[in-house]
Amino acid sequence: MERQLESARDAVVDEVSFINFLNVLSADWFAETELHAALLPSPYSSGILGWKNGNIGAFLNASVRWVENSRNGPHFYEVSINPWRKVADILLMGKTYE
Repeated sequence: MERQLESARDAVVDEVSFINFLNVLSADWFAETELHAALLPSPYSSGILGWKNGNIGAFLNASVRWVENSRNGPHFYEVSINPWRKVADILLMGKTYE
């Protein structure tokens, strides 16, 4: 699922492809919650699909913190000039940023 999510993010160039990315991100989150309910992983680890922020508040907060901490240029990341892709990158980081 991670590769599909990254591919959808990499394909973002406009509103239509951004909405596709949101659909894939949403499906990834719902798959995570189903796996979490079935397998009951440790509360001290990332989710099975890598989600570190399992509610909307934590997700949005992590997205904002990633942007704020990346103001001087994020490490290992090439900033896109496409605003749709920038937003997709910010949202994807909400999944994993702590």
